[in-house]
Amino acid sequence: MITLGLTGSIGMGKSTVAGMFADQGVPVFDADATVHALQGPNGALVPAIERAFPGTTTENGVDRAKLGAVVLNDSAAIARLEAIVHPAVGVARAAFVLRHRAAPLVVFDVPLLFETGGDAHVDKVAVVSAAPDVQRARVLARPGQSAAKFEAILARQLPDADKRARADFVIPTDVSLDDTRAAVRAVIACLLDAAGG
Repeated sequence: MITLGLTGSIGMGKSTVAGMFADQGVPVFDADATVHALQGPNGALVPAIERAFPGTTTENGVDRAKLGAVVLNDSAAIARLEAIVHPAVGVARAAFVLRHRAAPLVVFDVPLLFETGGDAHVDKVAVVSAAPDVQRARVLARPGQSAAKFEAILARQLPDADKRARADFVIPTDVSLDDTRAAVRAVIACLLDAAGG
């Protein structure tokens, strides 16, 4: 099995690209979706997060806006939250690998792959990238986003140029969807050819 880490900064189109891998029959582990489930209604991490950050959960799970307001500019708080979340995501990831152990290629969709050292645990890395003006326009078009919030998130992420420099593959998303899809297919072909698949 070849493991491909898929990453990219906020607003780069990573979820769209992950969907393209899935459409090609490649199993995709979505770290964000796993976190949402763990923090959602009856989520396994809700009690621990409430203990660490009182008032940030409801009967519907973690209130992401409240939790975000508490941790966004506080490195110690982010570290406390990550200490709760990351081990649980690791367990879910191990279960995913077991379920798909016969697959020749799997993708780990991880937003902060480089920032958390996750690149050391995959065989190859693909970075999803777009021009800065495209990225900014996408993010600011999202509900509840602001320029200040966007800048705060960017400050916590490795710059796109650094991610591209460290990647084995760069998948552009400031092109047509067909061009992006072709880039995804090329990555899959390259990896499977290298593995003799």
